Amino acid sequence: MYKKVICAACGAALSLSSFGETIDIKSLNYSGPFEVATPFMLDSIDANSAKFDTLAILKTPISMNAAEKGSKFTNQVLPASRTPALHLLNFTLDNGRYFNGSLKVSGLKNREIYLDGKLITDEKLALAPATHSITVKCLTLPGNQPDSVRISIESDGKTQVTINKEQGRRYTLQDVMTGQRILSAALSPSGKYLLTTYSFTHEGGDNTFNTQISELSSGRVLLSSTETLRWMPDCDQLYLTRNVNKKLRFITLNPLTHEEQVIADDIPTHSFMLSPTADFFVYLKNQDEPKEKNADLYEIVNPEDRQPGWRSRASLMKFDLASGLSSPLTFGYRNVTPAGISADGSKLLFMAYDTKVEQRPSSVVSLYLLDLKSGACMTLLENEGFIGGASLSPDGKTVALTASPEGLGSIGKNLPDGMTPNMYDNQLYVMDVATKKVTPLTRDFNPSVESFAWSKADGNIYFTAEDRDLKSLYRVNPTNGQIDNLKALEEYVMSFDLSATAPVLVYTGQGASNSDRLYSVSLKNGRQNLIEDLSAKRLEGVRLGECKGWPFVTSRGDSISVRYILPPDFDPSEKYPMIVNYYGGCSPTSRTFESRYPHHVYAAHGYVVLVIIPRGSAGFGQEYAAHHVNTAGEGVADDIIEAVKAFTDSHSWVDSKKIGCIGASYGGFMTQYLQTKTDIFAAGISHAGISDHTSYWGEGYWGYSYSEVCMANSYPWTRKDLFVDRSPLFNADKIHTPLLFLHGDSDTNVPFGESIQMYTALKRLGRETAFVAVRGANHQVTEFNKRKQWQETIFAWFAKYLQDDPSWWEAMYPKKSL
Repeated sequence: MYKKVICAACGAALSLSSFGETIDIKSLNYSGPFEVATPFMLDSIDANSAKFDTLAILKTPISMNAAEKGSKFTNQVLPASRTPALHLLNFTLDNGRYFNGSLKVSGLKNREIYLDGKLITDEKLALAPATHSITVKCLTLPGNQPDSVRISIESDGKTQVTINKEQGRRYTLQDVMTGQRILSAALSPSGKYLLTTYSFTHEGGDNTFNTQISELSSGRVLLSSTETLRWMPDCDQLYLTRNVNKKLRFITLNPLTHEEQVIADDIPTHSFMLSPTADFFVYLKNQDEPKEKNADLYEIVNPEDRQPGWRSRASLMKFDLASGLSSPLTFGYRNVTPAGISADGSKLLFMAYDTKVEQRPSSVVSLYLLDLKSGACMTLLENEGFIGGASLSPDGKTVALTASPEGLGSIGKNLPDGMTPNMYDNQLYVMDVATKKVTPLTRDFNPSVESFAWSKADGNIYFTAEDRDLKSLYRVNPTNGQIDNLKALEEYVMSFDLSATAPVLVYTGQGASNSDRLYSVSLKNGRQNLIEDLSAKRLEGVRLGECKGWPFVTSRGDSISVRYILPPDFDPSEKYPMIVNYYGGCSPTSRTFESRYPHHVYAAHGYVVLVIIPRGSAGFGQEYAAHHVNTAGEGVADDIIEAVKAFTDSHSWVDSKKIGCIGASYGGFMTQYLQTKTDIFAAGISHAGISDHTSYWGEGYWGYSYSEVCMANSYPWTRKDLFVDRSPLFNADKIHTPLLFLHGDSDTNVPFGESIQMYTALKRLGRETAFVAVRGANHQVTEFNKRKQWQETIFAWFAKYLQDDPSWWEAMYPKKSL
């Protein structure tokens, strides 16, 4: 019998903030003893000729979760065991800023230390802001003498830490990048059953997918599958495609009995539009691209020809499920896409695309209605610009269209004379097929239409729309134009789906402070039912700061959308640094929770986060959105500066000397442009930002076409005031704010050189700046590990200038003697 003594009596949570202080951990969670039997000695040595070592039992796997769920350790003595035993001692360390220190464990000779579930071998700690779990796993042997232990943390004194904080853990980048999410939800034709597709992102970036079929009324799960499942259009059966013996099968699946039936044994593709009659589908067949005669030289026949795959063309085909016959529906060089099949399967709506560089817009659309029996084709639109999407009504008599206010003869335009609409401000229209008469449905409706769908059950059109910084769910009667807000319970509706015959709808959404949730809506009485709260699972035990709206009217009289997020341990008597986030382009910085610029993670690092949506964004009405056109940042920048100053003046807990700003793409341009107009920022970050409108116009894959939006009918040779005078590069000498440039070195949207030339200018001027390139990344950084390092670079830059702590930056980018 033995006893091992632990110097770790229970105590309250402790804080450490003074330089060089050491803190003894006086409150631990304990789990154990976990007795581990000595193995039967089948042989005296193993395959590597090594003898058995009892200390190897320490390597026996055990879940670290057991330690976190253990009981409070109160008696200072580890329980005795007659066999070798494992013990787990756990505590949490909460740091709101980057932490440099070390972990000291005295005693317990046979031990391992785990930080956030991962084995560490170095006592030194360099911790990103988070609530960290630290577990000491130790092995005791029968007959050993009692041994005392001391667990302590030594800090550099710059960061306050809290041991065993009881109010929950901090929200972290890991939370943003990993875990389960709802990808989509779809109702069966009768509305009785629900198909929900989930994704799960694992540490390192691997994704797994799962589809679940449930009964809508009860939630009872009928089926789970890792295969891609969809509803048949005419019954409550599922269908899937599956490769069998190098042939692709079309299979139906009964969700109740799980019985499968092979409908077609050798189909040409797994991507298609299935007819509502379920007897055929329409698909795209790729054509061979024109090849160059000389492999080392190539002709660019169109500015778009620089893009890989631009020469690829496809035609429409019809596949008959009964006979297996594929029939061509279209022929030509223009790309096409199916837009809908009538309920009786007799008509196909499709779109054809062409490029005409000499005009604005350079992308044009033709819309056709093909009679699948006779082959007769009706042209509904020909080479029309400003068109978005199209959808055929179930009866085949009406087409719903999205287009900018300039589309369809500007019938949806609602602007003062002299103003050009923002092409990203989407309006909804309907066209009568027989007369080709077009009626605008949203001309006097401020939100900007996104996705839309016809309801076969009631004949209405349901759609989502950007509504200031929200994305809301609406219904419009195409006959009388009445629009109803369905008052979704989430701030940002991600997706929705309608039953074919029942008055029910499902939607997924999230908010500024919550992750995914899934709802059903009765279209008879408007009653909403929460089906699944995935957010509650994802945020269990997490403490978030408050998110609040802040009404603000600019000096020009515009009401702009502003919101702010507070640190989770906010104290109004303290001063906080602030990060300002914006886009400044044509789309609002919406109330999504898990964005590429995760506001609640910034807040968890001790910042107030201010999100500003200046003039020029869609979703606020046509006139508000039109301020993005031919301004090149002027006015938009003024909105941001005014809002920051007013917010700082009215909130004493903001440190006006420690304000940073960040934006990407057009927002990256805005970061640069702001510094030419103000000195209120202590640091700025531009990701993939435009520094010279002229070079972006000519070099970016979409430079000239995006300029059709923001510089409508203006060109470098006609508007020097826009393209040159308002380019940050030509005002570089006005910049004194420390600027970090981030850019993927394979960016095909905003060329890499946009950051290179601005960085070079600031270096030449002797200004504080840094440039971090992301190898192999395009416009967005999506690869898991690269995204993590990219995001930590952002954190480190702000910590350096807004928290006066360069240690994180220096750890990531040590000085080089070059």
